[in-house]
Amino acid sequence: MKKNRVSNIATTIVLGLLTILFVFPFYWIMTGAFKSQPDTIVIPPQWWPISPTLENFRALIIQNPAMKWLWNSIFISVITMFLVCGTSSLAGYVLAKKRFYGQKILFSIFIAAMALPKQVVLVPLVRIINVMGIHDTLWAVILPLIGWPFGVFLMKQFSENIPTELLESAKIDGCGEIRTFISIAFPIVKPGFAALAIFTFINTWNDYFMQLVMLSSRDNLTISLGVATMQAEMATNYGLIMAGAAMAAVPIVAVFLIFQKAFTQGITMGAVKG
Repeated sequence: MKKNRVSNIATTIVLGLLTILFVFPFYWIMTGAFKSQPDTIVIPPQWWPISPTLENFRALIIQNPAMKWLWNSIFISVITMFLVCGTSSLAGYVLAKKRFYGQKILFSIFIAAMALPKQVVLVPLVRIINVMGIHDTLWAVILPLIGWPFGVFLMKQFSENIPTELLESAKIDGCGEIRTFISIAFPIVKPGFAALAIFTFINTWNDYFMQLVMLSSRDNLTISLGVATMQAEMATNYGLIMAGAAMAAVPIVAVFLIFQKAFTQGITMGAVKG
């Protein structure tokens, strides 16, 4: 009992220190967003804004198209989330429950694609986007992310849990493939669908590299790119940058806090087959 108590205390201390370590950057950004420029660079630092101000947010919205940048990020993330979840759930269902020639080879290709970094496929992606004539548009960021290999892999693992007997009964009752998927398969893989939705939203929102390559005009920038452009060569307004970082961080934190139950449920259910 004494050994368990010491272990629990040590674990609590370690977890508390890790929590402070991970939460502190977010706290520093949020407090810095309400500081004036002199207060953000003062030594020793102000751990709490002594004279809070909204000037940073006012300058961010008036002098920069921050709301346009924020809308671009939301549009890209939401549309990509729906498209990835739709295509991945259908592809995962087919790979898990249908039998056809080349099925294992096709799934192996998806697994191999998961190991490829984006830098490897970036050049052909840019060439394809240029040929399609959609470079420097929001769709140039959305379309390359639709066939996300991880999404197909995740939904394939969830689809393995669908009882084959239910699918055969639906087929005997006269259900078509689409009706069978919507009525039988989808309710079973719904936790995985929710987890994939959160994964996709967060991954797309934070995909700075793809957005940097595909977008160039100022009005088409996302909030992450827009904040990066405000860093000057000779002088930097850290209060303004922290306000932009806060504007970029709050939506993604809110999404995770709202859907964290579905997220953790989807991860735990997908960890064990059967």
